[in-house]
Amino acid sequence: MMLKKTILFLLTICTFQFSFAQHKELTDFPEGYAPEEVGKLIAYRFVYMGNALHAGKWIGYPQTFYWKSGLNFAELTQDKYLTSYLKNRFELLFDKDKALLPIKNHVDLNMFGSLPLTLYRITEDKRYIDLGLPYADTQWEVPADAKAEEKAWANKGYSWQTRLWIDDMYMITIVQSEAYKVTGDRKYIDRAAKEMVLYLDELQRPNGLFYHAPDVPFYWGRGNGWMAAGVTELLRYLPEDSEYRPRILEGYRKMMASLKQYQQPNGMWNQLIDEADCWAETSGSAMFAYAFITGVKQGWLDSKEYAPAARKAWLALVDYVDERGSVSEVCVGTNKKNDKQYYYDRPRRTGDFHGQFPYLWCVNALLEE
Repeated sequence: MMLKKTILFLLTICTFQFSFAQHKELTDFPEGYAPEEVGKLIAYRFVYMGNALHAGKWIGYPQTFYWKSGLNFAELTQDKYLTSYLKNRFELLFDKDKALLPIKNHVDLNMFGSLPLTLYRITEDKRYIDLGLPYADTQWEVPADAKAEEKAWANKGYSWQTRLWIDDMYMITIVQSEAYKVTGDRKYIDRAAKEMVLYLDELQRPNGLFYHAPDVPFYWGRGNGWMAAGVTELLRYLPEDSEYRPRILEGYRKMMASLKQYQQPNGMWNQLIDEADCWAETSGSAMFAYAFITGVKQGWLDSKEYAPAARKAWLALVDYVDERGSVSEVCVGTNKKNDKQYYYDRPRRTGDFHGQFPYLWCVNALLEE
């Protein structure tokens, strides 16, 4: 009996030491690489930037997610000044900038609801939920002028906005997840989960990665990043008793294993993930790092295997941030195209919002308990 107790005690100590070591991989960073330091640099850059409009008319998804992740960062770091600025800037959308509020007829527009719903969660100001919830609701409310294909998706219980582009699995997931978080109504998270299973079944390839779309057989970095982030976000809030959870977790782990295999020696991932001669792209790499960090901290991934990979990615990513908080080597907005060279030739920008917010996702994931 004494021997058994001694063995159990030693196993407990070893487990604790191992867990501490793995946790340290994601907490102990050299000077200049601390998540709060990098996060502040990137979050405060938003203060000085103008609006990035979709089609020149409405607040676009890159700005929405930059704004939202900045709010989450301010909340985590208890930065009252940044919180105040981000809230006050939103006030303009209730007044003189009201015309910039996106309409509700596309996945790239309905996602905007995630921003006011986040503000509601932080402030409990009813104006935010009144503004944000219709963006989640209308994603499943079929408009009178819907096309036959859109009605067909709705008749199967999916969003009428379904189009089977991997980008959608963040756009749909984020607004439905936020609606679930602030209302507690299972319909929001359940329908997002059902949609996720559809996309996993239709788009995930045997190697764990995803084509940009069924007719575009290329493993585009940020496209796969949207899926990695979307499935991660969904798993964070999907109840354990969900009928969809086992399938989603299986798809997530299959993707993470493939991403680990394709991570470059420098810690990054390429614009086309499986093409060794393609350039290292920051926005997709940050999205993958976010999925790794969260998976390790949530216990979905083996920390011994994935914590070092997550750390390696973060250290590599920070080297692309300049003193103004601008991220370089960011692929610009990209539509699908059945042409491999098209992805090689996409312009790269510094400070493009597509690259700013994924870094804040990593920062926030590293800072969360």
